[in-house]
Amino acid sequence: MPNPLPLRPIDADIEQKLQETIDQRPAIDAVIKDVVTKGLDNVWFVGAGGSLICSYPAHYLLQRKAGFPAFQLQSDELNCSTPALMGPRSLVVLASYTGTTKETVAAAKTAKAAGATVIAVARQGSPLAEAVDVAFKGRSDVFEVLVAYSLLQATGADVDAVAVDAALSALPKASLNAVEESEEKLRGIAAALKDEPIIFSLGSGPNYGWAYGMAMCYLQEMQWKQAVSFNAGEFFQGAFEMVNENTAILLWLGDDASRPMGERAKAFIETYSRKAHVIDVADLSLPGVPAEVRGEVSSLVLYDLAGRLAQHFEAVRGHHLDQRRYMFRVQY
Repeated sequence: MPNPLPLRPIDADIEQKLQETIDQRPAIDAVIKDVVTKGLDNVWFVGAGGSLICSYPAHYLLQRKAGFPAFQLQSDELNCSTPALMGPRSLVVLASYTGTTKETVAAAKTAKAAGATVIAVARQGSPLAEAVDVAFKGRSDVFEVLVAYSLLQATGADVDAVAVDAALSALPKASLNAVEESEEKLRGIAAALKDEPIIFSLGSGPNYGWAYGMAMCYLQEMQWKQAVSFNAGEFFQGAFEMVNENTAILLWLGDDASRPMGERAKAFIETYSRKAHVIDVADLSLPGVPAEVRGEVSSLVLYDLAGRLAQHFEAVRGHHLDQRRYMFRVQY
């Protein structure tokens, strides 16, 4: 095991990046109003890796509240087989942190060829920004939820607009506060799990995205550490048979409508494993977020909590988060 690395300070720009994205709400609303006015049949969230992961809260929100179907699709799945339902009355929402992810850039072109309206959050001037109808800048996790709320409002869905406005206004400070409140818990989890041969990462509903992201992006990609993710419900369809008292498990427990699924998993893993750890969103104060919509927006803080946990793993394991064997290193 390499020598430990200094722990990075908590990201100083958490609030600023969130606020910069939220400040684009009027521009997003204008685009969405135009899309709905022209006619909307369905919505597709498309991405790869972290960009697909970030769409879970938005997709979950639309599934619960929208009067139209919403889908999630991995970028290359779209390129290999364009869905029959995707057409001129479709909205395709893409995301790429760099704006250069080749399969996502190709997906933008595929969606436009199908006649869809294509928007994205991407670095300005990047290939993805150039390939879509409208490009926005910002954080994909929040951007996609802003799109979802704009769609709900434009289509007359039952949304508490006042509470949503308050929640989104409070989110930048609430997210930073969540990281600060969780610092010792995250430190303890990384220290406890740093040498485990494999980590199970569980979540449900909108929280499953970062259960998956923690395993694939942060632990496998950025730490070269064996990890696997499970939906908290699917966990009981087989994977739980692999649990014993020495199984390392991390549960992301939300306070949304899927919480009973997470609580079921929590009861099981705390009974049968001595190495079960739970990050419970309900423990976070989230100042300024109204109770009426807390379940809809609280999963957004997982982006920053997962990132901070990854920084703790980096420090205790001595493995830099930017270290790669293949990604950005070879042709693939």
